Amino acid sequence: MDRTIVLVGLMGAGKSCVGRRLAARLGVAFIDSDVEFEAAAGCSISDYFAKHGEAAFRDGERKVIARLMEGEPCILATGGGAFVDPDTRARIKQGALSVWIRADLDLLVKRTSGRDHRPLLKTGDPREILSRLMDARYPIYAEADIIVDSTDEPPEITVAKIIQELEKS
Repeated sequence: MDRTIVLVGLMGAGKSCVGRRLAARLGVAFIDSDVEFEAAAGCSISDYFAKHGEAAFRDGERKVIARLMEGEPCILATGGGAFVDPDTRARIKQGALSVWIRADLDLLVKRTSGRDHRPLLKTGDPREILSRLMDARYPIYAEADIIVDSTDEPPEITVAKIIQELEKS
């Protein structure tokens, strides 16, 4: 593998779950930009959001992803809003292969329900918020190099779909 594979998509699409398995299959490191952000910030993303706001979080996220992309090729799972940022998207397009893990609304709601570490879902009805995020972000995610659909099947199925697409490219 000669460049990093960056997984993009909404929260609940399966980026981290699929990413870990994909990295194991390909024999490379897996890095989650959210985990790296929390390590750098010294607090959870929810706490950072509450203290500093979304704009400051996005700025920090942009810097973390830029740093991670300078390392050895790996599988990099990004936060749901990362690819929406024009600078981050340009950096990913220039130096990595992007994979959008696309999921439908019902699956995203199912996967994110009952979890309280999603700051964007704390402000109202999760289904309505996810629907709005889909409307805003899916046209941007569609710029990814590869698009695979995540369904309510084992993550290994999504991994196999990604590997199949990688072999084509």
